[in-house]
Amino acid sequence: MTTDGGKVALVTGGARGIGAAIAARLARDGYRVVVADREAPPAHGAGRYVACDVSDAAAVAALLETIRATEGRLDALVCNAGIMIRKPVEELTLAEWSAVIGTNLTSAFLLIRAAAGLLRAARGAVVMIASTRAHMSEADTEAYAASKGGLVALTHALAISLGPEVRVNCISPGWIHTNGAAPRPEDHADHPAGRVGVAEDIAALAAFLLGPDAGFVTGAEFVADGGMTRKMIYRD
Repeated sequence: MTTDGGKVALVTGGARGIGAAIAARLARDGYRVVVADREAPPAHGAGRYVACDVSDAAAVAALLETIRATEGRLDALVCNAGIMIRKPVEELTLAEWSAVIGTNLTSAFLLIRAAAGLLRAARGAVVMIASTRAHMSEADTEAYAASKGGLVALTHALAISLGPEVRVNCISPGWIHTNGAAPRPEDHADHPAGRVGVAEDIAALAAFLLGPDAGFVTGAEFVADGGMTRKMIYRD
């Protein structure tokens, strides 16, 4: 699909991993892409890069001002920025908890608050990148799970508040391989889909949700995990 000329997308946490794949896909689909991240993307990264700590209200306000001044509109917002601090809850400091919640959840509120006018004017769409960890957990991931659960709830709240001008949906990825050691054959076999996910799987779903073919879809969570949250596992 090629969008009509000049549509603009903002992707946070877009320098690497899932965010970079989404930015690249949207650029191929014809969007002018703005990538916001604390770290610069590689030289071949898609779109215009803006250094931004999305947990900081002033930085987010400045980011949206650059979009108003440079691109002049905003049709699509992807709230993808996220961090994890994994440690036993007894050892997790309030500062660490706040850093995870700020980057993963509060950032989405700040971005949409700052971007709402532009999104309404464009009759745009928002995609939150949550996680299957909103529904299931490993040990010592309380802050991350809470932040991702918050994004799922924020999605339906915003869909009601911003509709019908703006659609808001979220994607909850499962195991998406973006770096590190390649998954083992047994890792692929564990998935009902037959493989571990790749970033392009999430990018394709985000592109659909941001585009006109999803015009009747809002307030929804899409779990993209190869079927793992539906698989019952028993041990003898």
